[in-house]
Amino acid sequence: MPTASDPTGTAPRRLALTLLVLALALAGCGSDDSGPSGSDQAKSTDATRESPTIADRSGKAFNPSRIFSETIDGVVSIRSIFGQGTNPFEGGAAGGSGFVLNDDGEIITNAHVISNGEGEDRKPAGKVFVEFTTGDVIPAKVLGLDPFSDIGLLRVDPAEVELEPLELGDSDKLVVGEPIAVIGSPFGEDQTLTTGIVSQTGRSVMSLTDFRIEGAIQTDASINPGNSGGPMLDGDGRVIGISQQMKTGSGASNGVGFGVPVNTIKWSSGQLREHGEASYAYIGVSTQALYPQLAEKLGIENERGAIVADVMDGGPADEAGLRGAEDDITFQGARYDVGGDVIVAAAGEEIERAEDLGRIIGGFKPGETIELEVIRDGRKRKVEVTLQERPATIGSP
Repeated sequence: MPTASDPTGTAPRRLALTLLVLALALAGCGSDDSGPSGSDQAKSTDATRESPTIADRSGKAFNPSRIFSETIDGVVSIRSIFGQGTNPFEGGAAGGSGFVLNDDGEIITNAHVISNGEGEDRKPAGKVFVEFTTGDVIPAKVLGLDPFSDIGLLRVDPAEVELEPLELGDSDKLVVGEPIAVIGSPFGEDQTLTTGIVSQTGRSVMSLTDFRIEGAIQTDASINPGNSGGPMLDGDGRVIGISQQMKTGSGASNGVGFGVPVNTIKWSSGQLREHGEASYAYIGVSTQALYPQLAEKLGIENERGAIVADVMDGGPADEAGLRGAEDDITFQGARYDVGGDVIVAAAGEEIERAEDLGRIIGGFKPGETIELEVIRDGRKRKVEVTLQERPATIGSP
């Protein structure tokens, strides 16, 4: 019947048509037990349909849909149960992500996803389960933990599930501005894809020890709890790192996330496979960055280097006779420890930033000897240092 607001009397028919269209749309989004599973739907990209693309700095197409569809079967979700029992409410539980490393059933994730504890007391989870895109959930064995680089190596029985290993890239070739894709299980939401760019390389971030992870990848791709251990992928779908941590004031992603670079993963996983643990060299100093204006203030000829602030008692640098700071000054709004040695080169490589020293030392093994070039009392000298094995805690014997 026509009304004052609808003199034509067509409103009921329009409403019925609208409800029909909405019902059809909702039906298309609903689940159907006779159709594909949730995991199948997540990767059911129509290969014949054009996917949105962006270009990297070289003009090469970056297609997140293609990257996702080609790599998702190699990405896994991880459940860790701590304590002696099988009830996660008794000893606690944790969740994260990972990726298939090879056909032998090895899985890479973060050490903090599959272990807990502090320093030397960090222990693997009592039980670990790995979930694949097929829906299979199978137990995994912890082969080793590397708290220095926050890397964990798992192994599942390759006979129990079809494995799709991911290809490894080269993190040394990353450039700022390069687009990347990140896959993981943020807040338990499996098979989640986010994209962003490499915001910076060579970052120094927290590990599970008193030492830092050097060479970390910074990205604006969304990283949240549950992403940990999931792959960071380049435009060709190659792993260039794994999500490791975010910097946040709210508990959720603020667009500043960090990943462990894949070249560190290669090094670490090899040691974990062979020894069950990773060994790193240690020099035993804390440093601050020397820069041109500070060098002028201090009357130091070199404009770049690492100011030795402190030398650890009994450490390699102490045994080699390196000297720490004797005083401190405030300059340009910051405090600097001064009066000690300034390291300007290590193993023949010039120190441009303070974190360069840790990166260089990380390329050597405990027991090896390297040559440092230092400035002491205005004069350059060479000092040989025999590296020791890095302890988990500074000050440990």
